[in-house]
This record gives sequence, C-alpha cells and structure tokens, in this order.
Amino acid sequence: MDSYVTENRPETCSNLGLDCRTCVRHAASSVASICQTIESQGLFQIFLSMYPSAGCHPMALTFEAEYQEATAPESLPALVAVASASLANAAAAAA
Repeated sequence: MDSYVTENRPETCSNLGLDCRTCVRHAASSVASICQTIESQGLFQIFLSMYPSAGCHPMALTFEAEYQEATAPESLPALVAVASASLANAAAAAA
C-alpha cells in the first residue's frame, strides 16, 4: 500500500483494484465533510495536491462535481452524521 501513497497515478491505483471515479468520489466526499464552502479554484488546487500525476488530471472536473454533489443541501444531514460519528470515535479513542 505504500506505493499508493507515493505514486498516486492511475496505473498504480488500478493495480491495487481502485478505479479513478470511485477514488475521486471518496476523496471529494472526504473533502466535503471537512469544508463545505470551497470555491472552484480552491477545489482544483486541492485536487492537484492530492493527485499530482498528469494521468489523474482529467478527473478534476469529476472531483468538483462529486464535491458539489456531496455539499448539496440534501446531502448535508449525511455529512453531519459522518462528522458526528468521527467526533464520537475520536472522543472514544482519546478516553
């Protein structure tokens, strides 16, 4: 799994059984759970930081679309539930 961390490229991910859309969807959802008000340019910068390989760059618009979907008003209760569960887990771990 270390190769995934150091080589975030489509071929590396596919060798690990990951497809680009699923990976980008989960990443966008994670970013949305942290901050729901990122502008388009900021999302692009975050995407480039997470996926520096040129082979990943065609997925930037998908990342933005998935982020927008995750931050849509009907999705916010789900994000609150995830954030609450994360906080509860962190509190339990700290105790």
